[in-house]
Amino acid sequence: MDERTLSPQAQPADQLDAALRIKRLSELRGQDNVRHNLEILIEAARRRGDSLDHILLYGPPGLGKTTIAHVVANEMGVNLKVTAGPAIERAGDLAAILTNLRKGDILFIDEIHRLGRAVEEILYPAMEDFALDIVIGKGPAARSIRLKLPRFTVIGATTRLALMTAPLRARFGAILRFDFYDREAIEYIIRRAAELTATPITPEGVTAIARRARGTPRVALRLFRRVRDYALVRADGAITADVADAALALLAIDELGLDTLDRMVLETLIVKFGGGPVGLETLAAAISEEPDTLMDVVEPYLLQLGFLERTPRGRLATLRAYQHLGLPYPGAPEVLQPPLFAEMENGQGQPITPDEP
Repeated sequence: MDERTLSPQAQPADQLDAALRIKRLSELRGQDNVRHNLEILIEAARRRGDSLDHILLYGPPGLGKTTIAHVVANEMGVNLKVTAGPAIERAGDLAAILTNLRKGDILFIDEIHRLGRAVEEILYPAMEDFALDIVIGKGPAARSIRLKLPRFTVIGATTRLALMTAPLRARFGAILRFDFYDREAIEYIIRRAAELTATPITPEGVTAIARRARGTPRVALRLFRRVRDYALVRADGAITADVADAALALLAIDELGLDTLDRMVLETLIVKFGGGPVGLETLAAAISEEPDTLMDVVEPYLLQLGFLERTPRGRLATLRAYQHLGLPYPGAPEVLQPPLFAEMENGQGQPITPDEP
């Protein structure tokens, strides 16, 4: 679908998502290393008249790995087949997908680290030799045949690179890491979304949303949609700093982007366990959450802000966490006031704070 401006009136969710997704590498902001490497890979493949080498994308969730797969397919002018590791339960499922690919097609496998071992064994020769080994029959009468496949490209995406097996990881010709976006890139994403949806927004409104986006485009666009809804119902449809602050306060998202779960983790760690150290399993049980949720969803941003430490003995709350929550730090004579975290513009979404005592 061509990029076009949408009415600020209600639109189907899938239509809005498609409109906000970038179509070209030139529109990508904040992942310069990824963009430059992909530009070279794509241009080289075009000049050779060949398919792209296999590409592995890894990094925290919400940074645009799936979007990049669509962009690469669009730049190459080929079809994109999308699936996910958990969805491919049997080797026959993968064989059915591979035999339907045409020359140059891209197979995107999300959460590729969750592929089963039997499925991986089928994928190895498919990626390396563009061949599919099939066993027919059982017992002494069983025989193996090899089917040739057209040259295609696998783009894998994972949030847990360490969980991928070494043989599978070694079959990717390019391994690209996604980092959190800086403030400038997040503001560009929000301004672009406002332009495409014909939503009036002030520069201060953009900043108010970007400050809480956790350096993640998915979060930025989600917050933009909620603020847009609030502005449509409670204001005149325009997003200003005051409108954005009111909307995000209603969602219980503070000025650093911490939500209810983030604060619950910090408060439980500090109030119930004296700031730690405390084990992940114990901390998760204390707030009735799964340990994987804390490790994959909550902790990365708290570590990025410097609010949490991972030690051999468990999780530990830092001085900054006490300051942000306005809680007394052990040994301090009085309640520490929250420092100013107004600026997060040093390139990696890290807060700029006053010197610690």
